[in-house]
Amino acid sequence: MTDLVVAGGGPAGLATALHAARAGLSVVVREPRSAPIDKACGEGLMPAAVARLAALGVDPAGRDLRGIRYLSPGGVAEARFAVGPGRGVRRTVLQAALREAVDAAGVRVEAAKVVDVVQHASGVEVDGTPAGHLVVADGLHSPLRHRLGLGLPARGPRRFGLRRHVRVAPWTDLVEVHWADHAEAYVTPVGPEEVGVALLTSDRRPYADHLAAFPALLGRIAGAPATSTVRGAGPLRQRARRRVSGRVLLVGDAGGYIDALTGEGVSLALAQAEAAVAAIVAGRPDDYEERWRRIVRRYQLLTEALVVAASVPPLRRALVPAARALPGVFDAAVQQIGR
Repeated sequence: MTDLVVAGGGPAGLATALHAARAGLSVVVREPRSAPIDKACGEGLMPAAVARLAALGVDPAGRDLRGIRYLSPGGVAEARFAVGPGRGVRRTVLQAALREAVDAAGVRVEAAKVVDVVQHASGVEVDGTPAGHLVVADGLHSPLRHRLGLGLPARGPRRFGLRRHVRVAPWTDLVEVHWADHAEAYVTPVGPEEVGVALLTSDRRPYADHLAAFPALLGRIAGAPATSTVRGAGPLRQRARRRVSGRVLLVGDAGGYIDALTGEGVSLALAQAEAAVAAIVAGRPDDYEERWRRIVRRYQLLTEALVVAASVPPLRRALVPAARALPGVFDAAVQQIGR
């Protein structure tokens, strides 16, 4: 009997498989999509994510990120990471690096999706095959989360993400967040001649229409050829009733998500992968729920506060001026994001 089946071959699923293999578990990953898997995301790995990847022996190529800069017509505020650099990495590059590590660890990856899950006291049947545990890491709109009755209706603003890359030399080693009335633009250097421009908004309009709200950014990338097509994701806010159901554990976006405002998604997924495997190895999968809550507590508080502020026009317009007027507070927030 396989000790662990992982449903989903994105970063959360592959990191789970690596931790499981290191713990001596037999593990199989099921992922129907062909590699490398792309996704609409900001692609800025926070310092904690870089450190967690390094602990797994994964070192994806990219550009060092030294901090975060907020920009709006009301001014500019920036802070640098105190714990070391993050890294701007194309999602496909991150995916390929993790898959290479999984292959090197001897983990089997099957080109299939998990459909049927039947639980027993001593194990779980995954599409008729017995296993000790199942980790669900099948993404933001996790079909398995809903099939298992673990999904909840989302509350709050419905926000969406759009992303495209352009060929231009990065002009900074910071993640730039440009604020307009109805959207934010996240600019992340991902290579020597390439940056990713991701937009977050609750206003569903074409990418080019939103980009027109950022004249300073447009001035930077005017005439630069696109190196990828526009990809979208959302609604971003997703909720789960709980992260553990018997011998099934939810990891990464499948376990619930608020917003991409702070750029911590990959870092949180990596921490959750490690915690889930530790709970399985200890024979106490229920412990993962409390560990998950500890991992996401700071992210939830900061992100919920930012989402609320971003949804109220007067507060939204005051965010960057306030960050500039209170540099110590902004710096403290950036250090929390980088942890």
